[in-house]
Order: sequence, then structure tokens, then C-alpha cells
Amino acid sequence: MPREYILGTAGHIDHGKTSLVKALTGHDCDRLPEEKARGITIDIGFAHLDLEHARIGIVDVPGHERFIRNMLAGATGIDLALLIVAADDSVMPQTREHLEILKLLGLRHGVIALTKADLADDALLEAVKTDIRQLVKGSFFEEAPIIATSAHSGRGIPELKEAIGAACARVESVKDRGFFRMSIDRAFALQGHGAVVTGSATSGVLRVGDEVEWLPKGEMVRVRGLHHHDKPVSEVRLGMRAAINLAGVKHEDLARGQELASPGYLKPSRIVTVQLRALSGLAKPLKHRLPIRLHLGTTETMGSLSLLDVDAAQPGQMVLAQIFAEDPVMAVWGQPFVIRDVSAIATLGGGIVLQPFARKIRRRHFDLLIQLEKLAQPDPLSRASTALWFAGLEGLDPLSLARDAGLAQGEVPTVIAQLETQNIAVKIPVGSGPARILHKQPIEGIEEKILVQLERLHREFPLMATHDRNHVESQLSWMEAPDLVRQVVDDLIKRKVLTGNRKRLGRADFTPKLSNSQRKLKEKLIEAHKQARFQPPDPASFAAMAAGQAAHLKELFSVCVMEEELVKIAENIYLYAEAEKEMRSLVRKSLLERSKLGQGGLTVSEIRDILGTSRKFAVPICEYMDAVGLTRRDGDFRFLKEPAAELAKESAGANALGK
Repeated sequence: MPREYILGTAGHIDHGKTSLVKALTGHDCDRLPEEKARGITIDIGFAHLDLEHARIGIVDVPGHERFIRNMLAGATGIDLALLIVAADDSVMPQTREHLEILKLLGLRHGVIALTKADLADDALLEAVKTDIRQLVKGSFFEEAPIIATSAHSGRGIPELKEAIGAACARVESVKDRGFFRMSIDRAFALQGHGAVVTGSATSGVLRVGDEVEWLPKGEMVRVRGLHHHDKPVSEVRLGMRAAINLAGVKHEDLARGQELASPGYLKPSRIVTVQLRALSGLAKPLKHRLPIRLHLGTTETMGSLSLLDVDAAQPGQMVLAQIFAEDPVMAVWGQPFVIRDVSAIATLGGGIVLQPFARKIRRRHFDLLIQLEKLAQPDPLSRASTALWFAGLEGLDPLSLARDAGLAQGEVPTVIAQLETQNIAVKIPVGSGPARILHKQPIEGIEEKILVQLERLHREFPLMATHDRNHVESQLSWMEAPDLVRQVVDDLIKRKVLTGNRKRLGRADFTPKLSNSQRKLKEKLIEAHKQARFQPPDPASFAAMAAGQAAHLKELFSVCVMEEELVKIAENIYLYAEAEKEMRSLVRKSLLERSKLGQGGLTVSEIRDILGTSRKFAVPICEYMDAVGLTRRDGDFRFLKEPAAELAKESAGANALGK
């Protein structure tokens, strides 16, 4: 099966680009009435050429300087270029500008067509070839063949087809990132079908019936039909020109510069961080805060340039920068872009996107610049680690990590696993959605804050081994994500750095230090509650006994609860731990007997009598039993919350005794 390629034309106005494409394919790319009336190409046009080992979609671009924006839209996603120079005109301004743009877009393969060869003699043809060779010296066209052609007579057309086929064979296989993506370069309505958009698929596969995200709107749309080279197909993939019929969309809402992509892959942004090369032929440097036109994919928008590591980018210099766009743009790591001046007269430079979704970065911030340089490296693991570092505590989901680090769909699980294995990143579950991947550095920052907070509490309350977990976490949640803080705490408990549970928390390396007098007072508290059973003493009654330790009474009660000597029933009401177990047993036994006899529940007064206590304690004890799930209240009565389970438990116990 022939491989699919996309070829873009380039060259000055009236150098015969459209006529040459018609001679190659039999298709006239000038479709607009104005184009036919004026005899010039205004907007991009499309044709296709089938060769023995290649199926080529051709994007014909306008050559007039006023329509460079259309040329840039058409150059999105092309694999190779056909540079066209007229024999009777030689190299002209847009020949040079188009060549610079192709270089900025990262093109590496192409063919040169010398058109209108029937209008020049051999000497002139050789002179023009010399001009062309001088122009393309040092570029990817340096070794490209120059084919003399005439669309009028057919001269050189077979040779040009052969040269294009040979150039296609040299084009390296493009790494498919797996996520579908297509920048829209044209939108229209087709009678009986509705809205149709066209573009070049730059990654992934799209099939009839699929849902894609329509950006920057962020809406999901369904694919009703697909066409490739004017024929219906069931799917389109990387490297193919596509016409996509969308269901439920008004064609007037669709426009060049919008995108279709796998759901969740792209994210509109007004700030992108880039590696920028200023054009070598500039008359003056590019200054910080320079107003510009940004061309990214098929999008053109106004913006401003923020230089991060220099005050001015000298001609030919590579710099780090941020572009602040007036309209949201969609990009992925490594995507090429071009900037032009606001009057759309001159191309200023271009490069690749380092951060498709960026925050404003402070200029000349050394640490940040070092991290940005890592994003320009070829190693995907380094890029992924750096993208996570910039994401901070928000982290990235797997799709966002793929977008920001330039990962293919199949690479994502492997890279995440490597980052976890090397202790660079951690995976944090988020509800039922995809996990968030976070760099370890901000996680370690949260861990340090938790440990410092607990250390302060342990100094302030030296008798307490643990503290209220909600209180500890709330001290951080105002500045960090509460869910994330909770996950970090759970992980610290799992790693035995902290000790605790859902309610209490303490440092594992802390041991409460009780003095002899505090230890004796604690023993007296426990003994008093043991003797009191279900009529416990008021904690305040120990103040006189505590003498100099009265200030620590509350802490001592907390220590007794943590060491499971006492159980807190309500504020200022504690039961001896064995008495609390006895209380549960007595109430459970009475309610089971009533349940068997069909006599219903127990009132507070009846529970008071069973325990031999007063109403002062019976009410909070009943409320405590409701809270811990032993009983449930229905009007004035308490019932076992799960009587069937309690009966089954009793039956199982009886059977065990019988054996």
C-alpha cells in the first residue's frame, strides 16, 4: 500500500505554482471566483498526486506577500516542499521569505521546480539555477534537484514527478503520537451533509462515528463522514489530507485556526513558552515586549513577545521566550511556530513550543531558565520530569503529560513507571478520573510542612503522642490542595514516618515524656474512672489533686484516650476502657433479648437502669452508642443498628461454644 505524504508549494507570486500543480495532477487549485478573475492565488488550494509508491496530498499556497498568513496555514503538517522559481524572474522576495518559513517549520526534504522554462534560453536557465543554488545553500534544499519545467508545453513534468517520488522515499517515518489531531484550514457547508472541515492529520487515527473535541470551544462533536482525496473512507490517519463531515455543528461556527483532537489531549492557552530563533536577515534585533503576529498550526493571532534570557534577540540568535496571545491557541511540545510583525510585512523568526500551556515566567530567573533548557532536550524522560516540575502541586494527568512532554500514546505508561521507579514522581488517585502525576519535589515540600507542623505541636503539648488530624491538615490545606494533603499524610503513615489514623496524627519519632508526678496523676485518673464505672468523675474535680500539674490535665486525659485506657464519650465525660466494653455488652444483650421476643427497643430510662447510672450520663452514653454505630434512635427508643448481624454473631458464638 503506498505511503501517504503531504507536499506544500512555496514561491513568489506569479511564478506558476498553481499552473504547475495543475500540470502534475490535472486539478486547478484556484477555486475562488476572485482567484480566477485576477489570475492569482489568494487562499490555499488542494490537489492530489498518485505515484507508484506514494499517495501525495498537495497544498498549493498563495505567493503574494499579503497572503503569507494563508501560506502559513497551508504549510501546517506538510512532509516535504516544492520550491518554485520562475525562469523569467529568478529569485524574488517571497521566494526568500517562503524558504525561511519552511526552514522555521522544520522541513527537511524538498524538490525545486524551475517553471516557465519555455520562456528562457539555456544561458538564462543556468543563471537562474546559479541564483537558486546560492539561495538554498545551507538549507535542506541544498542537495535538492532543480527540474526545469513548463506547465504550458509539459516539459519536465515526468522528471518532476520522478524527483518528487524520490524525495518522498527519503522522508523519514514521522513518529505518530497516537492522539488524533487536525488543525482546521477550511470550513464550509455541503448540501445534504452539513458542516465540513478540511485539514492535514498530524497524528493519530480518526474513524467514522468517533467523537472528537472541538477546540478552543471544548465541545464534543461526532464524525458523520470522512473523505480523503475526494473519496469516502472509513478512517484517516497521520499524513493524510482529510475532509470531515461533523454532526450537529453549524458551519458558520467553524473557522480556520480551530482544531479537532482526541478528547482531553489539547488545552487552549494564551501563554506558550518557546525556543525562538530570530531570523538571520533581520535589520534589527527583536526587543522584549515586541508586538507580534503568531502563526501556530492554522491559527493566526496577535500577541506580544516576552524574552526570558536576553533583553533583545540578535539576528540569528536562539533564545527562550514566552508569547502572550490575544486569542487562545492549541499546541503540543515540539510544535513549530512562526512570528511575523504586526503589519504582516515581514517574518521575524520561529522555533518550537516548549510549554503548550504555560504560566507567566519571571525574566532572568536562573533556576527556571535551567528547567526550560531541559524541556528542549531529546530525552523524553527528562522532558516529562521537567513538565511535572513546572506543573507543581496541580500535577498532570497522563494526556496532559503526553502533550507537555511530547510523548506518544504508547510511551506514557512506560515513562510514568520509570519516573515512579526512579522516585522522581508519584501517582495520586483522583476520584473516579485519571490519576494525577506529580513531581516528587513539591510533594516533599508538603511532607516537610506536615512534619514541621507536628514538631511544633509536640513541643507545645509534650504529653500528647498524636493530635487531631483535621487540625493538622487544615493548617496546610489553605495553601495546598486538601485532597493532596490527605494523600500525602496517608503515604507518610504507610511509610511509618507518621503514626496515626483517620482521626489522630503524630510523628513516629516522638515519644511523650511524663514526669513522675504526671505519671502518678495519670494513674489516679485511670483508677478513679475504673471505680466509677458508668458514673465517671468530672475532669475538673481532679484540679485540686493535680496541684502544679493542673495545666496539663487536658493533655493527660488525651494521653489516656490515645493509650486506650479511657474512652471519650462526650465533652468532659470519659469511661474506663473496660467499662465502655461492658456498657456495649450489656446494652447489646438487652436489645437482642427484646428483639427475639419482639418487644422493641429501649428508652433512655431503661438503659440508665441497666447500667445503674443517672440520666446525666445515660443521655450522652446513648448518643455515643448511636455515633459508634451500635444503636439507632427511633423516637424515644434505641434499637440495634444491625440486629440481623448481631443475631448471627450471637448464633456463631453459641455454635463455637457447643463444639
